[in-house]
Amino acid sequence: MARKRTEPGTGNESNICQICVFKDGKCVFDECRHGYRPDDTVHVMSVTKGVMALLAGIALDAGAIASVGEKVLDFFPGYEPPRGEKTARAVEIRHLLTMTAPWKFRSDPWKKVCTSPDWTEAVLAFLGGRKGLTGAFRYTTLGLQALGGVLENATGTRCLDFANERLFAPLGIAPRKPHGDSSQEDQFRFAMDKAPKGQEWYCDPAGAATAGWGLALSAREMAAIGEMCRCRGEYRGKRVVSAGWIREMAAPRVELGRAFGNMAYGYLWYRPRRDGPVFAAMGDGGNLIYVNEETGIAAGVTGTFRPRVFDRIEYLEREILPAFL
Repeated sequence: MARKRTEPGTGNESNICQICVFKDGKCVFDECRHGYRPDDTVHVMSVTKGVMALLAGIALDAGAIASVGEKVLDFFPGYEPPRGEKTARAVEIRHLLTMTAPWKFRSDPWKKVCTSPDWTEAVLAFLGGRKGLTGAFRYTTLGLQALGGVLENATGTRCLDFANERLFAPLGIAPRKPHGDSSQEDQFRFAMDKAPKGQEWYCDPAGAATAGWGLALSAREMAAIGEMCRCRGEYRGKRVVSAGWIREMAAPRVELGRAFGNMAYGYLWYRPRRDGPVFAAMGDGGNLIYVNEETGIAAGVTGTFRPRVFDRIEYLEREILPAFL
């Protein structure tokens, strides 16, 4: 295994904890900073969303979900939308995956949802609105809780258990355990604390994994996920998810504006350059799963909390990857 030391730096990259790079399936770079060890995990923020997209593909492959065109509320037969709400009934799974679902909030209602006993049910109450299905990009972290509920009700399995069995185990990733506390104080501490996390995934009081955030992974584990994506759903000869889903997931579907670095968006994965070979799952702090189908590179980068870091791919391609190309 090749190793190369780089200076931690004082810019946006100064919060990086780990970097792991695979080239053509072999680990060629594995570095830790700020006292982190290779097996330590970091809260990878919205990279969690990219993992959820993979779980949706696995559920589709298994036939638990027929298509991304299925209506979201069809998976919640016991839930009745607020009186007069019609738009919510028209929302499809594809709208959750592309962040084009309509919501009756301007920004994520953290306090109202995350102090409730069931975060999925609390989120559903915000789905819809008078404007209908406009196709507008509405980035939300809490809204992804609805996707988690769809997967749980479709598969009859807790999302965390489904991930452990169908995604993490085939990649050699140790099973995640529920994070035990869900108080407001603990939510803030979990997001902001710079200490390594355990092998865990944040869960609500009802035991549902947080679908838009809350997953703890190491850079090595993220690089393994990226390698599986680079190989179109296979890892070390094992089929994890269909090649068709990886293609659909990574395809650019929504053009993002300046606030998101003018990237394109697929199914919860970004396309930094619309027609380029790179696609990525990204989260605050510059947490990153990077896949380049052209160069054979898959990489994982972890970092402690720092909002809206959109230059991590540029840093990786400028400072780390040239040595292996």
